[in-house]
Amino acid sequence: MDSIDKKLLILLQKDSKKTTKELSLILNLSVTAVYERIKKLEREGFIKNYVALINRSKVGKSFIVFCHIKLIQHTREFLTKFESQVVKLSEILECHHVSGDYDYILKIAVRDMEEYREFLVTKLTTLEHIGSTHSTFMISEVKNTTVIEL
Repeated sequence: MDSIDKKLLILLQKDSKKTTKELSLILNLSVTAVYERIKKLEREGFIKNYVALINRSKVGKSFIVFCHIKLIQHTREFLTKFESQVVKLSEILECHHVSGDYDYILKIAVRDMEEYREFLVTKLTTLEHIGSTHSTFMISEVKNTTVIEL
């Protein structure tokens, strides 16, 4: 990956809807050269996917919860079972296996506190091997970016 590839990746992270023509003008390359670079970055796994980022408040999912999970044991079986169950829950945007006092941190998007309570009681705490949960609620979003500087 050279400096042009890095610039191209940054541009695509900021706006993946830019045409190859627009990108070629910014990068001072031909349209074909830009197209070939993008295809190469996709083949090599630098570009995983293209997505639309949704405004959570417009779709009624602006209540963000960070839920810390502690499992009852740290066996491979318990970790695998928990992870296979948690990925099926659409309210969970992110799940991270972490070190420290808790085993996992979940980022959850729901409509409001009432919907979170319903999710917690009927879905999350019914998963196997959960020892305890600790929920923290977002007051405001200071920074949220998908751009990785290269």
